[in-house]
Amino acid sequence: MAGTINERGTGALSGWIALPVLLGIAGILVWSIVGPPIQRGGEPSVAAILAVPLLAFIVKGFCILEPNQAAVMVFFGKYAGSLRDDGFFWVNPFYAKHKISLRAHNLNTPTLKVNDRAGNPIEVAAVIVWRVFDTARASFDVEDYREYVAMQSESAVRQVASARYYDGDEAGNETLRGDLDLVARLLVESIQSHCAFAGLEILEARISHLAYAPEIAGAMLRRQQAVAVVAARTQIVEGAVGMVRLAIERLEQEKVVRLDDQARIRLVGNLMTVLVGDSDTHPVVSVDHATA
Repeated sequence: MAGTINERGTGALSGWIALPVLLGIAGILVWSIVGPPIQRGGEPSVAAILAVPLLAFIVKGFCILEPNQAAVMVFFGKYAGSLRDDGFFWVNPFYAKHKISLRAHNLNTPTLKVNDRAGNPIEVAAVIVWRVFDTARASFDVEDYREYVAMQSESAVRQVASARYYDGDEAGNETLRGDLDLVARLLVESIQSHCAFAGLEILEARISHLAYAPEIAGAMLRRQQAVAVVAARTQIVEGAVGMVRLAIERLEQEKVVRLDDQARIRLVGNLMTVLVGDSDTHPVVSVDHATA
């Protein structure tokens, strides 16, 4: 992209080498200011007095960087390079130094109300883990890279959530709730495609909150309960039919009883009532009364 500034290194001197030199110069300057009055009772030279602010200006070149911290150097409005090593350094005192953290950052997006692919309003939020990988782009290609990644993350969450179903389609595909790993990968890819321009790397993105919007949450909960009840009933009936078939076959194979069509109907009805019914069954025993 036109106008993009890529990161490059900059020259720096170890601060532990520059510090003794600076202290030696400081000692000489102090002696040149204090020495003449002591030895001759005279005034210090003008050059010695002017050297004091020069010494202070040289001290401005020292820079201390912690691990996972970088400094962007700007020389009179022009990018001069970046320093990424941790330690004690001395650079050109004319450089304006802007420190940038290279550590991983956590971003919690606000809870957003989005319509899923079926048009149902849902609430969704995500946790984004990111860091700066190009200090020049982060500093000069966007106004505020922290605000930039926040806005792009919200946009990506809306885009991914609106392109999928909350519970899936008729076949249970393209679901937000069931494909969290896939949704996380889509979020990373979507955010990274926009944030690479700003020198930012998306390390991880995952859904932290997912629910139906309050205005339809009750209705959707009842629908889910109804679907679950139907599925459970279907499985119970399938199992009961298999058990009844097995019972009749075993009774006939082992010649326990002889069943005509009417007896089979009654037996099937009784067994299905026992196996499928919600309440406990109470058997009724028929007793024939013999007459004297």
